[in-house]
Amino acid sequence: MKKLRVRLLLFVYEKTQKLYRKYFKKKKRQWQFNEKQLLEFKEDSLGRKLGEFYKRHGFTMIPKMENHDVHHLITGCGTNFEDEIAMQFLLLGNGKMNAHLLAAIFLGILILPEYLKMYLKAFKKGQNMRPFYHLNFEELLWQNFEHVKDFLQQKNTITHF
Repeated sequence: MKKLRVRLLLFVYEKTQKLYRKYFKKKKRQWQFNEKQLLEFKEDSLGRKLGEFYKRHGFTMIPKMENHDVHHLITGCGTNFEDEIAMQFLLLGNGKMNAHLLAAIFLGILILPEYLKMYLKAFKKGQNMRPFYHLNFEELLWQNFEHVKDFLQQKNTITHF
């Protein structure tokens, strides 16, 4: 039964992804790098880790959606459907809000409700991270991956002297 529900989500995703890019990402341009070029970045860089992510999963870059793949790297969220829904919850917790995200969350709860605990945990994780959903990660590709990840996973804290 889960396979049928996941197929339904895949169908909805395939039908809405191009519309999402057209209407929600119309001002955004695609990155100036491809998967092969990312693998040429310095070994410990965000760019190299992203290139390795694409190679490991057999993925290709989707124009204007490259930041989403970086989100997988910095949050540790997987790429199966329940993890993709959890990623949307994490982004909501991080402050992102749009109709596409809310629709994904609604469908995730409706179609895969058995993962609700995981979704709520992801939401809390997003709340406990520095806001990153709005960053242009193309500008950070040369940075040390672990430093970027560690920085974003720390909530802003006030230090008293």
